[in-house]
Amino acid sequence: MSITVLVLALSAACCLGFGFVLQQNAAQRAPLSDFLSPRLLLDLMKVPSWLGGIGLMAVGMALGAMALGEGQISLVEPLLATNLLFALALSRHRTRQPLGRQGWLGLALLAGGVAAFLMAGEPRGGHPVPDPVRHWLIIGVMVGAALLLTGYARRLRRGAAPVLLAVAAGLLYGVQDALTRESGQRFEAGGLSGLLTGWQPYAVLLLGVTALVLVQSAFETGPLRMSLPALTAAQPLAGIACGVGFLGDRLHTDTAALAGQATGLAAVVGGILLLGMHPALPQGTAAAARVRALQPG
Repeated sequence: MSITVLVLALSAACCLGFGFVLQQNAAQRAPLSDFLSPRLLLDLMKVPSWLGGIGLMAVGMALGAMALGEGQISLVEPLLATNLLFALALSRHRTRQPLGRQGWLGLALLAGGVAAFLMAGEPRGGHPVPDPVRHWLIIGVMVGAALLLTGYARRLRRGAAPVLLAVAAGLLYGVQDALTRESGQRFEAGGLSGLLTGWQPYAVLLLGVTALVLVQSAFETGPLRMSLPALTAAQPLAGIACGVGFLGDRLHTDTAALAGQATGLAAVVGGILLLGMHPALPQGTAAAARVRALQPG
């Protein structure tokens, strides 16, 4: 593994984790009438802490794009999943909550799972798959699943809605990461004109804005411990699927390697869930109280 990719990906994860905490702290106070509306972003732009969180997120995405330019998406995505560790670190600093056994176990599972997946799979580059049907099928499945989850969350508006929206956003961010890598390849091959004449950079922008609305709506209607773990788990899974599916990323496929990769990803998801339930993460009591107030009876 390249040290450059490791430093870039972990730096991106740090910025993303810190940024998510600041965004959720502001979004939980936004008007619930803005749920799943672009107006939510306009209202949040008036909050300095949210703008700071968005700034950190933008830096994180830029560093992530640089990491994707240097390494395979199947390598970078698991490293970006460690953003939850940095979010927990900032929340722990604010709440003064000790890690305890749950925190240390979650940390060990997340870090160990990332290491196990990378060691077993040894992601390496290859040639993009020259099959447009396969390309669009994978993207269509990811985007379609995100739309279905969003539609169901719109009807719920409470309960599992933050989780569903976070999963939907994670799927879109995973596809966005894959298209970011494709955009970088187009830029390397044809310069700025080659980049701007392709559909990928415009899709990256559209996916980014859509996912941002979903994430902020999830932050608005539920505690960080409901939304961030789901987002963090869905994004790398979607990104790896795109990387292997059409970007040409190659992983070892012998029985032992596949078992190691499956075990590593399961440990990553388990660690994310444990850390997501840690008491150091904000419970979003303001948003929860407002949602309860809107419930009949």
